[in-house]
Amino acid sequence: MILSSFFNNILFLLCVSPLIGVFLLLLIPAEEKTICLNLALVFSCISFLLSLLLWVFFDPSTSFFQFSKILFYFSNINFYYFIGIDGLSLFFIILTTFLIILCILLSWQSVTFFIKEYLIAFLVLEFCLIQVFCVLDLLLFYIFFESVLIPMFLIVGVWGSRSRKIRAAYQFFLYTLVGSLLMLLGVIFIYFQVGSFDIQILTACSFTFSAQLILWLSFFASFAVKIPMVPFHIWLPEAHAEAPTSGSVILAGILLKLGGYGFLRFSLPIFPLASVYFTPIVFTLSLIAIIYASLTTLRQIDLKKIIAYSSVSHMGFVTIGIFSFNTQGIEGSIILMLSHGLVSSALFLCIGVLYDRYKTRIIKYFGGLVHVMPIFISFYFFFSFSNIAFPGTSSFIGEILVLLGCIKINLTLTFFMTFGVILSAGYSIWLLNRLSFGPLKLTHFYWHQDVSRREFWILFPLTLLIFWMGIYPFSFVSEIHFSVLNLLDHATNV
Repeated sequence: MILSSFFNNILFLLCVSPLIGVFLLLLIPAEEKTICLNLALVFSCISFLLSLLLWVFFDPSTSFFQFSKILFYFSNINFYYFIGIDGLSLFFIILTTFLIILCILLSWQSVTFFIKEYLIAFLVLEFCLIQVFCVLDLLLFYIFFESVLIPMFLIVGVWGSRSRKIRAAYQFFLYTLVGSLLMLLGVIFIYFQVGSFDIQILTACSFTFSAQLILWLSFFASFAVKIPMVPFHIWLPEAHAEAPTSGSVILAGILLKLGGYGFLRFSLPIFPLASVYFTPIVFTLSLIAIIYASLTTLRQIDLKKIIAYSSVSHMGFVTIGIFSFNTQGIEGSIILMLSHGLVSSALFLCIGVLYDRYKTRIIKYFGGLVHVMPIFISFYFFFSFSNIAFPGTSSFIGEILVLLGCIKINLTLTFFMTFGVILSAGYSIWLLNRLSFGPLKLTHFYWHQDVSRREFWILFPLTLLIFWMGIYPFSFVSEIHFSVLNLLDHATNV
């Protein structure tokens, strides 16, 4: 009986576990840094194990929401705190809980002040992100979607690595908030039209074509900034450059996926006519992002900005896959988002390793690291080739599915997308060559240290997961397939 109750409440326990960690951290004196770190790590591991149990007991043969539960409700205004997951949200939750563990492990030595507050910010961020992926109420989705900004604003602004961190934090906050205000107007309009925020009810509703156009644009303003799409990407490189390594990991690994998830959960199924109508604009902006961001990456001198601009390029593939309106494209975009969450996080971790040692990210100071940091370069070599979608890695599966989905609708678009793949290989191999090979530069660095044991065990699981997704993608695709079919049924039934 107890075991059955536990299985029925796994998602609820996952939702509250970060909050329990926050409550216990508040009771511990800030001077007890080791206790705070261990406690945060324990609760992040509990959240991760609970998310794995969701995967174990998830039924991939249905497209209905599973582990659903109404936490509380106000029937007089038709408001329900309703949680549940399907194939679209399952792996994003697992990715969130996994990356939070890595962020806390990174904090063991790199964060030297306000450690308790830093850990609380990450656990609150984890709670908000889990809610974004599991709430089945539009208003609650918006609340948690925006609540993510608060801890992330503090992480960048307080624990950032350089002098422009306050400016970067405000830029990140204002860009994303302004776009989301339009979405709030759309949410209010929907409630007065339908009388409910329930996602399942909204999916079954039929809005007029003109209403769909307006609502789609209001949601697009928020999701496009989060991804980010060109020209709404200006905040991203600056935020990455100023954020601590853990902040960059969670920003690239999870926060950039919120926009793509929003398109899949709301734009396509609720506003299908508008989604089809605006598809050419989305394709145009995405293609510009792929080419422009790749060319801009080649001109960067800051290691973090190189990875940040490459993320803009990769997310261009994601948006094209989402709006391809076929199974291969949408499944490829989801796999590519998950892959990017692993690969970009790994690359930012590698840059963080270099910054911790040398306190600079300017590429001209590095060279010949293969002679003194062979283990580090081995990891970086693998992650660089994963970033260019080398066969056998997770990104290859995602990009090939997106390209197959795109071929079905527009051959010219597919051709220019492959040009973006070539540019991606160009800047990734160029950066790898500059860091790894050539003469060892001793002008500025007089000592070198390879990865520590802690850093090795942070990078090694990412390597295994990228390999696993690249070699056996069926274990992931099978879980999302029926949810994608259900999404397409709503998006094409117009």
